[in-house]
Amino acid sequence: MSRMLEYKGYHASVDYDDEDELFVGSVFGVRDSLNFHGTSVEELKNSFHDCIDNYLDMCKQFGVAPDKEYKGSFNVRLEPKLHRDVAFAAEQQGITMNQFVVNALSSAVYA
Repeated sequence: MSRMLEYKGYHASVDYDDEDELFVGSVFGVRDSLNFHGTSVEELKNSFHDCIDNYLDMCKQFGVAPDKEYKGSFNVRLEPKLHRDVAFAAEQQGITMNQFVVNALSSAVYA
């Protein structure tokens, strides 16, 4: 069972609010707060699609580029010792630190 929805390259997580008997969704990976809800799966999906379509329309109306979910780069803060050890390990393997981190993350996610 997936708790995520996808539409036009945007993703949202979904929870169920037992008290309000309502599905509640939140789009992630964008700076703006994009939320939606529905009382049924169909209503939830329609609300999500409307949320994204409205976001894209507003961006167009105001002449701003809509956020893309992920750009493929991020900053990681490390303790100096770990930074040194990663740099040394990458050097020993003859690869960049970036490639070392990509390899490590890929191994962790796709293992």
